[in-house]
Order: sequence, then C-alpha cells, then structure tokens
Amino acid sequence: MPPSEQPSTLDPANLDATFKAYDVRGTVPDQVDEDLARATGAAFVEVTGATTVVVGHDMRPSSPGLAGAFADGATFAGADVVMIGLSSTDQLYFASGHLGHPGVMFTASHNPAQYNGMKLCREGAQPIGTDTGLGEIRASVEAGGHRPARVAGNITQDDVIEAYAAHLLVLAPVEGRRLKVVVDAGNGMAGLTAPAVFDRLGSDKVELVPMYFELDGTFPNHEANPIEPENLRDLQARVLAESADIGLAFDGDADRCFLVDERGEAVSPSTLTALIAARELAKEPGATVIHNLITSRAVPEIVEELGGSPVRTRVGHSYIKARMAETGAIFGGEHSGHFYFRDFWRADSGMLAALHALAALAETEQPLSALLADYERYVVSGEINSTVADQQAIIDDLERRYAGSDGVETDRLDGLTVSHEDWWFNVRPSNTEPLLRLNAEGRDRATMERVRDQVLTTIRRDA
Repeated sequence: MPPSEQPSTLDPANLDATFKAYDVRGTVPDQVDEDLARATGAAFVEVTGATTVVVGHDMRPSSPGLAGAFADGATFAGADVVMIGLSSTDQLYFASGHLGHPGVMFTASHNPAQYNGMKLCREGAQPIGTDTGLGEIRASVEAGGHRPARVAGNITQDDVIEAYAAHLLVLAPVEGRRLKVVVDAGNGMAGLTAPAVFDRLGSDKVELVPMYFELDGTFPNHEANPIEPENLRDLQARVLAESADIGLAFDGDADRCFLVDERGEAVSPSTLTALIAARELAKEPGATVIHNLITSRAVPEIVEELGGSPVRTRVGHSYIKARMAETGAIFGGEHSGHFYFRDFWRADSGMLAALHALAALAETEQPLSALLADYERYVVSGEINSTVADQQAIIDDLERRYAGSDGVETDRLDGLTVSHEDWWFNVRPSNTEPLLRLNAEGRDRATMERVRDQVLTTIRRDA
C-alpha cells in the first residue's frame, strides 16, 4: 500500500460473493483476505464518517490478521481505532453502545473453519446492511483510490469484558435456587465470555460445568452451529450425565444461544423467545415484541394473551433491529437462536438470553421442561436445508401448488410463507449459502410431518 493512495486490486465478482445482505463473509484467503479487510476499513470510515472505530475478532486463525488490516485501513483514512481483541459479537455490540463508536467484528459466526468475515455497525450498535450503508461500503471498496487523511488515526487497546459481564447481569439478574449449568462453547467465543459472566454470578448461584471452552477456530470437537442437532449431542449427553438443571450451547461468535432441558431434550428457540417475551412484558405491560416469520405461532399468541403487541418481520438481524427501532419494541426473537433486547442497544446477545433462562429457572422449583411447557404449543420441523439448482423456480412452483387452496394464504415477506389454520411452512433462500431453507409447523406431529414431506418432495425433485 503506497503512502499516497490505497488502490483497489479487488475482483468485483469476488465482492459480489462476499458482500451479503447484512455482513461480509467468505472463505479465506481466496474470498476474504487482508487486502479486502484493509480496503473495507478505509471505505467504512469514508461512508460512516467515523472518527473512532471499535474492532473485535473471534478465535479463528485468520481473525487477528484481518482485524489488524482493517485497523490499518481505518487509521489510513483518519479514524482512531479501539482494539478490544478477542470478543464475542455481542461483546463488540456492547463496546459500540458503551463507548458510542461504530464497530466491526471479525467472525464467520457458525460457518466452518475456512470462513471468515465482518459484521459492521454504526455507533450504538446500529446495524449496517445492504440498504443502510453496506452497499455504499462495497462500492467504495470496488472503486478503491482511498487517499490518506491529513493526520492518520491512532490504535489503542481496551478490554471491555468485565464491563460487558456486569451490564448483562444488571439486565437479567439471577436470584433464587442454585443451578447446575452445563455450557458447550463449541471452542468458540463463549469460552471467553461464559467464565467472565458466571464468575461474576458466583458459585453460590451457579455450578458451571464447562465443555469445549478452549478457543480453537479449527473447531476440533464439533462445528459451533447449535441449530444442527448433531452439534447438540455432546451437550445433551453431558446434561444427563451430570444431572444438570440446564444446558447452554453457543455458536462460534456466541451471539446465539440454544437450550437443553434436564431430560437432555433440545428446546426450540421459539419457546425461549416466548419465555423471554413474557418476562419483558411483565416489566413493561403492553410493549411491542418482534418475531420473525419462522418463529412458532405460539410466540404472537402468547404475546397477545399477555397484552403485548406482536410484530412479524423477515429473517435477519438488520431487519429485526430496524423494526425494533421503528416500533420501540422491548424485545425481538428469531427461530435461529438470535435474541434482541431494547436495553442492549437493540442488539442480539446469546449470553443475555441465557441469563433470562437461568433467572426464570432459578425463581421456581420446577424443572426446565415443566417451566417451558406453557410456551410449547405446536410441533416444529426445525430448519431443513436443501441445495438446489434454481431456488426461485422452486419457490414459484410451491406458490402455484398451494395458492388458491381452501383455507390457504400465501405471502412473500421473506421467501414464501404458506399458512393454514392447522399448519404453515416457509421456504426462503439463504443469504450466505446456496441453499433453500424450509421451516414447517403443525398442530400435531402427523400434520407437521405430512406438510414437511410434501414440500421437501417438491424442493428436492431434481436432486
């Protein structure tokens, strides 16, 4: 990089592949490398006008180098950079809100080890997606020619993890009986954040049983993607072996959390959404709760029964956060395991969701399965992914097959949703992978399985 100008040598086709709807993500080093990170750092400052940027990164081997390159680009463009080092994504959002600066997190979340990327936000953890600045950043990266500021920025270090842990426990204090908790960090960033939070809680409130806390971006035990049932099996077995009250599983950057109950059974994220919604509505009766279109019907039903106002939205953190800002919603939940809190700058935090579950459980003598029974009303398929040659053609075919049938409604808010009194399903393209994602729900297992299998037959007809 010459001192007078930062040129662009980046392939536009590669930028099309890596700049997604609400983040930057791809394989290292063929799609995501330090040149891309450096150029994005300069473009980020140019587009946002940031004078200071907070930079965090996960435990993947490529992450420190990418974070350092982004910092070089940002300081080249005149912004100061606060490096918070190893962090979870919600820790980066905390730093952005707490310090009042835009930020970037280097992570590929739940993706395998060969991936990396960037999650970007404005000050106060405000999301940046394609329509809120990411498109402009991509255009600036492609144009290149970034010129140095008259005065380059400085790089400083700041460790915010203790402040982060303290803030979460103010928002969701855990009081009551002592709990035995198994935590599977999946060798991801919960291996750093869980000890910080649970040590502050104290051993008189929680007996922590750690699993895979060693930070290792090669994921030697299992992929850090707890939405896939096989990645929960170790946790389920350990909960049973330990006679634990609850199990918690986090994804690689620890912004998502999944629960396992005392029987070793996985808990639907929609069920946790309903539980947290009830807790938040108890604090603020009549408040608005956001849910995306693949959460269980139980969520809006329970919100309405409790006097709240449910608002349905499409999948994706930038869309959820935007609707929360528009409506003043107190909470938002996604079936993918993302949970958003107004009092956490409308950002998602897997650890804060986990603390809500622990707080609710500690307040009762019931086991977790009994506590959650009131929030489980339907049978869900879970997310089923299929690789297909033509995503849009299959979505169109499904709409033709179901539209006009008795009692059936369709909408295109996000992919295709087909609804009936007794069931519904949604099929939508992935924003990050060449997949169609199916979610289905029915009043009973037989209904759900019938609908699921009918839809999968159409989706996979040419496989």
